[in-house]
Amino acid sequence: MASFPTETHHFTSFDGVDLAWHEVGTGRPVVLIHGYFSNAFINWIRYGHAAMLAERGFRLILPDLRAHGESAKPHDPAAYPPDALMRDGMALIAHLGLTDYDLGGYSLGARTVVRMLANGAAPRRVVLAGMGLTGLEKTGGRGEYFRRVLTNLGSFERGSTEWMTEAFLKTTKGDPEALLLILETFVDTPVEAIGAIVQPTVVISGAEDFDNGSAEEIADLLPRGSFVEIPGNHMSAVSRPELGQAIAEFLGG
Repeated sequence: MASFPTETHHFTSFDGVDLAWHEVGTGRPVVLIHGYFSNAFINWIRYGHAAMLAERGFRLILPDLRAHGESAKPHDPAAYPPDALMRDGMALIAHLGLTDYDLGGYSLGARTVVRMLANGAAPRRVVLAGMGLTGLEKTGGRGEYFRRVLTNLGSFERGSTEWMTEAFLKTTKGDPEALLLILETFVDTPVEAIGAIVQPTVVISGAEDFDNGSAEEIADLLPRGSFVEIPGNHMSAVSRPELGQAIAEFLGG
């Protein structure tokens, strides 16, 4: 696979917060949003997904969510209003002047994509990966799990799910205080709004990923939805080449 340079840029979002995005490749724009505790590099670049798509003629636009990666990590609760991540995504689309583009995300990134679609984003095609219906409809449940992890760091039994989540936080050098505040931005999306997504959409999930409920149930709701299962659980599926392949095959079809 060819090597593609990564360019990093910054812009000012809707409320003055400085946010970073990374670009790989040239061609048709594809915006891909990473998951919670992660960043654009780990989610999309490290395991070759961005290079695979760039090789097929796409321009990858990979934002770091607020409180993640190279974006600002404010500790002021006022910087985390409901739907802040959706508004950041819309601000990036506007900043880049994108009108004909594709939009996707993994885990929290997929939830952010759904929030953007519910608020007027109009990509040509959509990728929802690492997300189930419960994680879109009832964000509080998963939010409480992360709240417990972030407020009890260092107390979990080695090998437990919480311990592995904390280990990932250390790997990404995450800011616990800022990440805790991100939980305040989560907004539920009603089934009716999910079912109103009219774009061709691929829903991709690890065979052992049940962290956010059923991904197949999302695909079943969508008038132009399809479901692709790849190996792995919520944490490991993102590292599998099958994730990039599934996205590339959908966008290249």
